[in-house]
Parts: sequence; C-alpha cells; structure tokens
Amino acid sequence: MANLKELRNRIASVSSTMQITSAMKMVSAAKLKRSQDAIVQMRPYAEKLTALMGNVSATLDASENPYALERPVQNVLLIPMTANRGLCGAFNSSVLKRVKVVSDRYEAEGAKVSVFAVGKKSRDLLKKTMNVVGEELEVVNQVHFGGAQRVAEVAMEGFTSGTYDKVVMVYNQFKNAAVQVLQEEQLLPISAASTESASVGDYLYEPNKVQLLEELIPTSIKSQVFKALLDSQASEHGARMTSMHKATDNATTMRDGLKLQYNKARQAAITNEILEIVGGAEALNG
Repeated sequence: MANLKELRNRIASVSSTMQITSAMKMVSAAKLKRSQDAIVQMRPYAEKLTALMGNVSATLDASENPYALERPVQNVLLIPMTANRGLCGAFNSSVLKRVKVVSDRYEAEGAKVSVFAVGKKSRDLLKKTMNVVGEELEVVNQVHFGGAQRVAEVAMEGFTSGTYDKVVMVYNQFKNAAVQVLQEEQLLPISAASTESASVGDYLYEPNKVQLLEELIPTSIKSQVFKALLDSQASEHGARMTSMHKATDNATTMRDGLKLQYNKARQAAITNEILEIVGGAEALNG
C-alpha cells in the first residue's frame, strides 16, 4: 500500500488537473455558444446561395462557368480542417483518418493527391506522409470571412489554372455539443448533382449576366468554405467541452478513490500506533 505522503501528493495532483479540465470545459462552453450562433445564422444564407447557384449553373456552359468544368481527375487537392490544439477527443484524428482514406481512394484511381492544411494539427501530422502544398493556421483561432476567402482563392486559382482537377474539403459538421458529423464535401468543380434537383427558371440579370456571374460564383464558393470553417470551429468547441467534461468526471472519480485509499491507510497507521503503545505498556507492566 502506498504511503500517506505519496497518496497526498497524488490527490493534490489529480485535484489540480480536475480544476484545469473544469476551467477548460467552461471556456469551451462559452466559445461554443458564440460559434453555434454564428453557424446557425450562416447556414440559411449559404444554403440559399448554393440553391441559387444550382439554378443558375444549370443554364450555363463551360465558357461561362469555368468552376464547373469536369476534367479527368489526375490531380486532387484535399483541404482538411482541424484545430490548432488538441484535448478535443477524436475531433482532429477523425478528420486525418478520413483524409487518408480519401487520399488512398484517389491514388488507387491513378490521381496525385496534394493537401492544403487548415489548422496546425493537420499540417504537423500530414506533412510527414503527404504532399502539403500550403497552410492556413490563423483563421482557425478566429474564423472570419477574410480567412475563408484566402482558402477559397487557393482552391479556385489551382482549379482554373489546371493545377488541380478536383478540390475536396474534409471537416466536422456541427450537429450539437456532443455530436459532430464528418463531412467529405466536393468544393470544385461545382457539383452537377446540385443542379439536377434545382428548378431551372428564367432570370433577369442586372447589370448583365457575365458581370454578375463573375462575382456570384466566386462568392458562393467562398461562402461554402466559410460555412465549413464555422462548422469546424463550433465542432471543435463542442468536442473539447465534451472531452473536458469527461476528463473532469474521471478525475473526480480518481480523486475520490485516492481519498478512500488515503483514509484507509491513515486508519491502518493509527491502529498500528495504538497497538504499539498498548504492547509497550503491557511490556512495562509485565
């Protein structure tokens, strides 16, 4: 049985860890509320814009919409979205595992796969095994449209120049604080599947069709990236809050067990001391 001093040190250590995990849980809960509000407000706009683009794209040819051009897939750009920090359960590892699965699938088809890492965790781990061609780290700390625009412009420039034939995002979609749904979403070319269900109608373009689409299509792609970043951010805070909640519960259970063990050891030590005193008194009397 461990001695009393060792048990006191372990109880103090576990209690200190419990305070840290509890504080991290509360911080993540506060951040989650803001992130959840942001993604809830963004989704209707992004979905409506995507639906509009589906309607408009169905009426365009390749010269009018270069972002919908289908080519034989020889080069693929993957954009994994992870956190800059850990301690959030399987949030990061699930994205990285899916990236490996997607990469293996395209490579089996003869395509070359490159990675544009969003988040330190994806950069640090994927650069050891994959071709990481770029990174965006700061936008993970504070998601804003400017950061999403930088990521989208890398994808759009690579696609229109012919460097990449397909661009795919891998990220966690926020469902609730305890559940994140892993997504593999094709960013470019603009998926024809979204136009099949779209209702094609007649549109009046002001000032003109070409000028409008030159702004509308890139804005739609940037909004898609922005929505994915907001989803990822909310998912990260939810995953960290849940993970820290479980860690706090485990630390509480461990601390209670150590306290019980400490009390038993202390009681045994007191009993031994009493027995020694009684034994010594009997020896003197004898």
